[in-house]
Amino acid sequence: MNRLGLLLAAVGLALAVWIIAAQDFSAVGALLTAAGFGLILASFTHLPAMVLNAWAWAVLMPGTQRPNLLLMTHAVWIRESVNALLPVGRVGGEVATYRVLRGWGVGVAPAAGGLLMDVALSLVSQLLFALLGLGLLAAGGAVGWLGLLLGLAVGFGCAGAFIAAQRLALFSRVVGALNGVAAGRLSVFAEHSARIDRYVRRGWRRPRAIALALLWQLAAWVAGSLEIYVALWLLGHPVTLAEALVIESLIQAVSSAAFLVPGALGVQEAGFIGIGALVGLDPATSAALALTRRIRDLVLYIPGLIAWVWAERRLSGRG
Repeated sequence: MNRLGLLLAAVGLALAVWIIAAQDFSAVGALLTAAGFGLILASFTHLPAMVLNAWAWAVLMPGTQRPNLLLMTHAVWIRESVNALLPVGRVGGEVATYRVLRGWGVGVAPAAGGLLMDVALSLVSQLLFALLGLGLLAAGGAVGWLGLLLGLAVGFGCAGAFIAAQRLALFSRVVGALNGVAAGRLSVFAEHSARIDRYVRRGWRRPRAIALALLWQLAAWVAGSLEIYVALWLLGHPVTLAEALVIESLIQAVSSAAFLVPGALGVQEAGFIGIGALVGLDPATSAALALTRRIRDLVLYIPGLIAWVWAERRLSGRG
């Protein structure tokens, strides 16, 4: 845990508390009380999205070393838990799951290469999901088409650059250059990076697998809208599936943009208030919805952190 992450977490937590407290707190409390234990059960509506993400990731790892769907879902659970609750800039989960995959016997290249491709495609699929949500808003006149197109151009440009860097094997080239400067002291690292880059470059030559992974990821994003739909139904403010999709797509985009802030604390709460207003939710309902997302994080991701610690202990025991 770095100091910047802890500082951002503290500031974000203070901002989140202030945003929630600034609403009609009695109304927020009444909504949560009326929903009751159902909000705990609603947390598990996130599981279909996790399974779909696991399958999308597995598609990118062909061969005998690919773990089964249950293990891949376990890896997704750990990755999301670490990224959501720890100050790791949304990359610590990838490091944690790489170690878990290696502990399961997955080779260096499939573990790291499949993960890199999954991350790259997730950027594209999330942009497509955001496009879907923004398109629904633009069709209703809530946002302008020009701003939508400019945002997408920037997003796809960043995702395209990330994918291009993988296809051009820039990682192994940089490591190779550093190994030369270090007089061969990084030779093992350079060898691993070259194997990973070869694996990734072969992977990008499999258009069917890429298309399938992208479609499964997009399906996972859409499935995440079920959480919003069920939560608002429990809170007594039901919305249409399209409105739930708009809220989920935009809140995911806001949370991803705030990747340096652990759990997007404060930023996510502000996002729920603003996005809720676009679909006609009052501030108290939006604040209650934001708290249900935090309940989900606690219900699913604290056990996920425990599972990660247990996996790390097993790895250390083997060493």
